[in-house]
Amino acid sequence: MPVLGQHDVISDPLGLNAAPVPAGEGGVPTTPKETKPPKRRLSEESAATDVTKKLKMEPTPTPTPAVPSSPAVPGVSVEEKQFANLIKTTDVYWDLDIQSNVVVKPPPTSHLLPPPSQSLPPHPEVELLRSQLVLKLRQHYRELCQQREGIDPPRESFNRWLLERKVIDRGPDPLLPSECDPAVSPSMFREIMNDVPIRLSRIKHREEAKRLLFKYAEAAKRLIESRRASPDIRKVVKWNVEDTFSWLRRDHLATKEDYMDRLEHLRRQCGPHMAAVARDSVEGICSKIYHFSQDYVKRIREKHLALLRDANIPESAPVAPSPDKRVFCHPVRLTTPALPGQGGVDVQQDGSLVCVRYKGESVRINQSYFSKLFQLYRLSSTDDPGSEKFLPRVWCLLRRYQVMFGTAQYEGSGLQGALPVQVFQALHRIFGVTSECFASPLNCYFKQYCSAFPDTDGYFGSRGPCLSFFPVSGSFEANPPFSEELMDAMVTHFENLLESSDQPLSFIVFIPEWRDPPTPALTRMEESRFKRHQLILPAYQHEYRSGSQHVCKRDELYYKAVHNTAVLFLQNEAGFQKWTPTPERVQELSAAYKHSGRFSNSSSSSGGSEKEPTREEGTSKDSVNN
Repeated sequence: MPVLGQHDVISDPLGLNAAPVPAGEGGVPTTPKETKPPKRRLSEESAATDVTKKLKMEPTPTPTPAVPSSPAVPGVSVEEKQFANLIKTTDVYWDLDIQSNVVVKPPPTSHLLPPPSQSLPPHPEVELLRSQLVLKLRQHYRELCQQREGIDPPRESFNRWLLERKVIDRGPDPLLPSECDPAVSPSMFREIMNDVPIRLSRIKHREEAKRLLFKYAEAAKRLIESRRASPDIRKVVKWNVEDTFSWLRRDHLATKEDYMDRLEHLRRQCGPHMAAVARDSVEGICSKIYHFSQDYVKRIREKHLALLRDANIPESAPVAPSPDKRVFCHPVRLTTPALPGQGGVDVQQDGSLVCVRYKGESVRINQSYFSKLFQLYRLSSTDDPGSEKFLPRVWCLLRRYQVMFGTAQYEGSGLQGALPVQVFQALHRIFGVTSECFASPLNCYFKQYCSAFPDTDGYFGSRGPCLSFFPVSGSFEANPPFSEELMDAMVTHFENLLESSDQPLSFIVFIPEWRDPPTPALTRMEESRFKRHQLILPAYQHEYRSGSQHVCKRDELYYKAVHNTAVLFLQNEAGFQKWTPTPERVQELSAAYKHSGRFSNSSSSSGGSEKEPTREEGTSKDSVNN
C-alpha cells in the first residue's frame, strides 16, 4: 500500500491509484513548509526598489573586476550592472583613438609658474571646502561693488579675474590666487571702471536711449557729490549734468541718435573726472578680494596638509628635471600619492543626466559625457587600475569647473566654448592636429590636451596648463578663453616655443577679432614673423560648441558667434613646410563650418545674398608661397 499522498512510479506511473492528500482548513491542500515561498519584508522591497535607482560606489581593499556587459553573467552585482549602463556611450562628440605626435621637454629654469606635477592630489573634503570659499568670495565681490560703487559686478568679471590672476600666480592653489604681483588685478579694475557710474547697455529704441542718458547724468551727479573731489572737478561735472537735464526738459523731438550723441558727449566731458575720483575705491575692491583669496588659500592648504598627515603621506619635495630630456607627451603624474579613504560619493541616474553627490552637494553631467570621463580615466589613470577612486575624482573635477565659472545658468559657458566636431576633424585631417592647448576633460575632442587644473584633470588625460607646457614638435589647436591677459601671455609663450625649436611645430589659433580697441594678442600675432596665414570667419556665420555642453540639452549645444573670429597659423619653418596652409587647405577648413551643428540647417534656410564672404589675409613677409 503506497504511503498517503504517494504512489509507485513503476506500477502506476501516472499516479491514478495514489491516496488523496487530506485538505487543510477550508478544504485547501496544504503546501509543504519547505516549499513555501518566503514572505518579503517591506524594508527588503524598498531596498530592492532603491537599488535600481541609486548606485553607491565605495572603495574596496581589492581591485574591482571588470564589469561584464551581459546582465546574465553570474556573480555580477546589481550595482555593477547599473554602473555598466551608466558608462555606455550614446552620443559621441570626440575621438579618443587619435594618437599624439607631440614631443615635449621640461620647463626651463627661468619658468616661474609652479610645476603641474607638484600639485596636491584632489580629495572631496578639500574640494568641498574650496567650493564653499569660492562662492563666499563671489558674494564678497558682489557686496563690495554694490556698497562702494552702487553697481552690480560686471558680468563674468570674477571669472576673468581668476583667469588673469593664474597667468602670473605662483601660489599653491590650483584655482584661487595667492602670490601675484601686482595685487590689484588690471582685468578686474578695468571692468569695474567701465561700469562707473552705471553700466551701459545696448539700446534699440528712442525711449531706452532717453532713460539711459537721464540715469547716467543722475549717477554722475550722485558720484561726484558723495566722494572727495577738487572744486574744479565738482564744477565741471555738475555743470555738464545740469546742462544735460536742461536739454532733456526742452528737447522733446530728439531721436535715438540725438540721445546717444548727447550721452557720448557727457561721457567725454565727465568720464575722466569720475575715473579719477573713483580710482582709489575701485583699487580697494580689487585689493580686498585678492587678500580674501590669500586667506582662503591658506585655509584650504592647511586642511589638505592635515589630511596628508593623518594618512602618513609626506608632501613630495620638488624634483628638478633634466632640461635636455625630451619625451612623448603624457598626462600629468602627481608626485604626491593619492589620499586613501575617499568614500561617501554616490551616483544616481536622472533621465539623461548622471548625478554625482558628496555630502548632499550634487553635480550633474550628461550620461554620454560621464561615459567619456570613464574612458579618459581608464586611458590616463595609472594609480587606480580598479577604478575605485573614479567617482570621488569625477566629483572633484565637476565641482571645480562648476564653481570656477559660476552657478548661474549659462554663466561662464562662453569662456570654455569649443570648436564644432567637423572643424576638429578637418584640423586633424588637413593639418595633422592631435592636441588642444586650451580644453578640459569635459569639452576636449582629443585625448591629448592642456587644461587649467593638473590636479583634477591629470587623471583624465590633461597635460597641465598651456603656459607650463613646452612642446618641441607637433601640431596644435589653440582656442583660449577670451581673457586679454591670458591671450597675450599665450602669444609670448608660443613665440618662445617656435623660436627655440627646429622640429615641425604649428599652432592654429582661434581668437575673437576685436578691433575697437584691438587686443594686444591679435595685434602681436598679425605682426609676428611666425604668422603664415590669417583667416577671418564672419560673425553669425560660424558657431561654437557651448561650454556647458556636458549638461545642456541637445538643441543648446551650439551657439552662433556674435563677433568675427580670427584664425591665425603660427608656425616655425619646419612646421610650415610640413603643414603649409595652402589656399586649398584653408578653403577645406572653412567649408567644415558649413557642415557643423545647427549652422548647416540655419544657413540653408537663409538667403545667401546677405552673407559676408570669408576673408583671407595674406601671409607674412617671411612666409613661403607654395
